[in-house]
Amino acid sequence: MFFAVRPPPKTTNKMKKYILLAFLITSFGFAQKTSLYCIGDSTMANKKDPTRNPEHGWAQVLQSFFKEDIVVVNKAVNGRSTKSFINEKRWDSIYAKLRKGDYVLIEFGHNDAKIEDSARYTNPHTAYRYNLIRFVKESREKGAIPILLTSIARRNFNEKGVLVPTHGDYPLETRLVAQEFKVPFIDMEYQTEILEQSYGPEKSKTLHLHFKAGEPPFYDKDKADDTHLSLKGANEIAKIFISQLKKLEDSSLDKLKRGIK
Repeated sequence: MFFAVRPPPKTTNKMKKYILLAFLITSFGFAQKTSLYCIGDSTMANKKDPTRNPEHGWAQVLQSFFKEDIVVVNKAVNGRSTKSFINEKRWDSIYAKLRKGDYVLIEFGHNDAKIEDSARYTNPHTAYRYNLIRFVKESREKGAIPILLTSIARRNFNEKGVLVPTHGDYPLETRLVAQEFKVPFIDMEYQTEILEQSYGPEKSKTLHLHFKAGEPPFYDKDKADDTHLSLKGANEIAKIFISQLKKLEDSSLDKLKRGIK
């Protein structure tokens, strides 16, 4: 017995239109991903060996707070100031990739204050200020939206339990640049001061790196670091950023806000 084999149906013009439309919709969906670049220092940066290393930068955990259409590109690097970040061409490499509608989180200050290091130190009222202005202006040249952040607070309680600031005039200059150039601004120093104070002098150690030798196998010596963050601290600070971002009344941030889970 023989069976006739029917040829496959011809693709009609109508079917071709549907296929093309489906392709365009899919392509458009991929094109809508927005990059959220993070530039800053070790308090933001990705850390190696995250399954063993207790230290985490707060931008390292930020992707988990956003949907897939926002892609966190964490370019923060340990030990960098605005000066060294620029001089090492790290900013140039980001500038070359920026697209219209991208966002740039800018948080420096910890290492700009290293007055003993000429490769990193910046005068807060001159070089630091103008480096921030450069980040802002060049982001906008590409159609990207800069967001200025003050440095996160250090756990620096005195014997009376008072949290003592350590960043000098760098947060002030960040605020002034944000005001002058109408840049979306989040005062992370203030918000993280509230966090540290709410935990208090002893419990706030859990936000940072306070361990006995071998307590996590990663450390073979005692660790008492009040600047850098534990995984708990990184998540708490990422939550603060997200909560403050939601409160900002700026239409340029609408796409970023819609991307929050």
